[in-house]
Amino acid sequence: MDRPITSVADLEAVIGAPMEFVRTKVRDDLDAGMRGFIAHSPLVLVSTIDEHGHLDVSPKGDPPGFVQVDDDGDLLIPERLGNRLTFGFHNILRNGEIGLLFLVPNERETLRVKGRATLHHDPEVVSRMSVGGRPALMYTRVQVDQCFFHCGKALIRSHLWNPDAWGDPARALGARGFAGLGGEPDDATVAAVAELLEQSYCDDLY
Repeated sequence: MDRPITSVADLEAVIGAPMEFVRTKVRDDLDAGMRGFIAHSPLVLVSTIDEHGHLDVSPKGDPPGFVQVDDDGDLLIPERLGNRLTFGFHNILRNGEIGLLFLVPNERETLRVKGRATLHHDPEVVSRMSVGGRPALMYTRVQVDQCFFHCGKALIRSHLWNPDAWGDPARALGARGFAGLGGEPDDATVAAVAELLEQSYCDDLY
């Protein structure tokens, strides 16, 4: 029998209430440990919300430390070549609320940040964000409202950093997903799409 959870009391009856030391780990600005974590992070997951409350999540990745922290404690996230759908940027233009999840390889903990985002194209800043001689196309500025470290239980359970748990690298799940947009693909189509993707990663990364 389904038992819906419809209140905070219902939720805490199942999950439990957070301990006080967990509550106090939430900050409204980045401390030294958080800045150090960001300096080592090559990947951040970016969540935005459109004007109707619909969510989007997009990965942003570059060499470790690609997300900069400026003198005001704001985060600057560079934008590179991509699919040009720009769902997240359209959301920011309409609703600046943003959520970030920073990951560092072989670190089980993650860093969560909430704030307000705006879009910018300052020539000096995008030049400073260059990789391989190519400046960033633009950048997102995030004014931090809330930040805290998240414990590593989820990453431990997922075995994300355990190569023995990764499975067959030749399964081409992403290529199969792209190839399947027009129906169930055969292996030859999946292989062709995988080759095209790999070529684009070589030619159009920056």
